[in-house]
Amino acid sequence: MIRIMGDLILDGRVLLPHLALDCPPGRWTALMGPSGVGKSTLGRIVAGLPVAARLAGTVDVAGPVTLMGQQDQLLPWADALANVTIGARLRGQAPDRARSRALLADLGLAGLETRRPAQLSGGQRQRMALARTLIEDRPVVVLDEPFSALDAATRAQMQDLAARHLAGRTVILITHDPLEAARLCHAAFLLDARGTRPLPLPATPTPRALDDPQVLAAQTALFRSLMPCAA
Repeated sequence: MIRIMGDLILDGRVLLPHLALDCPPGRWTALMGPSGVGKSTLGRIVAGLPVAARLAGTVDVAGPVTLMGQQDQLLPWADALANVTIGARLRGQAPDRARSRALLADLGLAGLETRRPAQLSGGQRQRMALARTLIEDRPVVVLDEPFSALDAATRAQMQDLAARHLAGRTVILITHDPLEAARLCHAAFLLDARGTRPLPLPATPTPRALDDPQVLAAQTALFRSLMPCAA
């Protein structure tokens, strides 16, 4: 469970008033809204990372958190195996190289363990970043637009991989993509200067098929909800 209550404030100005977000355990929750409204800041607050803004309220998170962002932030001089195990090494722990290899293989990167990021495609780099996220084995995961820079086909593949590997985790997905939210999430909230508002999603298992009529209808409804924000 993740619960966020209060106002998000930056330089004395309220970015997000009257926050009331309940993200159920073991489910995916989408945070949507205009750029600059504070979605990524909320994600960093949930992950316990420093931010310029402050939350005048409370945030309750049931368990340790890991965050995967839009930029893969891979170490350019390190190979895939070293990038995936960076967290353990930074903590002074022995990296689980066998599990790292298994994760890379399961994500379609078998045989690429010694490749550096510059030798990989954009989709392969994001798979590597996903493996780095998964190996932390945290019960709560924040995904901050992790697939937005990918082409449509690769994005859909990454969505399916993430849904499969993060099943049963509590996930916050920050996204501008109505289709992504409609496919992957169990709940969604619109964040804007007026506060928070729940958005409708299908009550069917995820990940939902791209051509599922309920997904297409939800995509349209989400897009319409976002239109006033874009203006």
